Amino acid sequence: MSETSVPNSASAPPSASRSALSAAQRNAVTELLRVSPVADELGRRFARAGHELHLVGGSVRDALLGRLGEDLDFATDAHPDETLRLLKGWAEATWETGREFGTIGAQRDGLRLEITTFRAESYDQVSRNPVVRYGDNLADDLRRRDFTINAMAVSLPGHEFTDPHGGLADLADRVIRTPGTPAESFGDDPLRMLRAARFAAQLRFAVAPEALAAMRAMAADLDRITAERIRDEFTKLLCGADPIAGLRLLVDTGLADRFLPELSGLKLEIDEHAQHKDVYEHTLIVVSNAVRLEEGGCDFVLRMAALMHDVGKPATKAVGSDGRVSFHHHEVVGARLTKQRMKALRFPKDVISQVVGLVGLHLRFYGYGRGEWTDSAVRRYVTDAGELLPRLHKLTRSDCTTRNRRKAAALAADYDALEERIARIQADEDLARVRPDLDGNAIMELLGVPPGPIVGRAWRHLKELRLERGPLDRDEAEAELLRWAREQGAAD
Repeated sequence: MSETSVPNSASAPPSASRSALSAAQRNAVTELLRVSPVADELGRRFARAGHELHLVGGSVRDALLGRLGEDLDFATDAHPDETLRLLKGWAEATWETGREFGTIGAQRDGLRLEITTFRAESYDQVSRNPVVRYGDNLADDLRRRDFTINAMAVSLPGHEFTDPHGGLADLADRVIRTPGTPAESFGDDPLRMLRAARFAAQLRFAVAPEALAAMRAMAADLDRITAERIRDEFTKLLCGADPIAGLRLLVDTGLADRFLPELSGLKLEIDEHAQHKDVYEHTLIVVSNAVRLEEGGCDFVLRMAALMHDVGKPATKAVGSDGRVSFHHHEVVGARLTKQRMKALRFPKDVISQVVGLVGLHLRFYGYGRGEWTDSAVRRYVTDAGELLPRLHKLTRSDCTTRNRRKAAALAADYDALEERIARIQADEDLARVRPDLDGNAIMELLGVPPGPIVGRAWRHLKELRLERGPLDRDEAEAELLRWAREQGAAD
């Protein structure tokens, strides 16, 4: 692609930054040159068959932002059968998982391509899924897209830039706006309201005032959307570069009330130390802290646990005779509420289990600094956390949001000491694999019993003993097992 082929800033409104538009042009040149051989080759195949092909949507947006990935989105007037015919013998692989929506996938030279027939679908304002109708021109296809920054196209192989709704200017102004009226756009697909919050989190863009007003007025329409689609958008939002901006939008517009009411409910509570405006603000700080402690990209489990760790507080709030507020056992209630909410949103069982585990364990550390923990307590902490221990370290540290510098430093020092103590015991005992000192076969042989419930009970007793006292030698373990068996009436 030549530089003259990218959009120029002459048509940009005065509010758009000319330097931002120039940077976008340079980004587009660099990014599109990288994928141009494959994209242009594909465009020529479609053109020879009498069809249009355009790079569209997020691909154009990301090229302008200088962040184009390996996934490219195209729009065409060719229907899926014709698209498959044109890809045959050229693509290294094809797939049809999106065929019902007019999308055919392909792979070529390390790039994943999705080619979708022009669409003009809309919702019937009642059903949860779009009624797919093929369109016949690019203009209608762009108008039906969610936001102006996703309603730009680059034709192939000619490289003509199409931007009928001012997406480039909105990109420069960092604003999220709909191509048509927000009411029309959100009425067609209410999930777009959640997507607006997601883009605010991902791109750090602001939502246009008219779109924000429509989100507030139409929040209840989100109830028409399936839990799976909401889950996927919410996951992307929480994994955004600035999830706090997206979360605030969800609460401020009322969207959170439709699928995550526990988050809005936190605004009603003042924390027990009265050091934050409310538990809601504390929660957002904890999420921010967790993001800073991540290593190697978004850790959704950690972020979700940070978001949900205090959702049990409204149900456990109590005010003592001295006027102090407490939330006893809110971690237990919070774990239950988290499980219920994530099941309703159709999260995978393993993800639910990990998040719920962290919520249930997040208070365990408090009290360590008073010197009450024995080595046994440390072993149980590590064993109960299991593979979640690295995340639990991060969540516990993130939960320290006090503005009292002395207290914050003391808590950090206490947790440093706990981690050092864990490391010392771990080096001696391999805490990640705490098991009884006798296995099932040894138990059956010593007690002279066949497989059955008594073996399981004996195994659990020996594991508890291992946690309490640390490793035992063989003679000690056997003596303890025989003593237990006599008490249980399982041995003479």
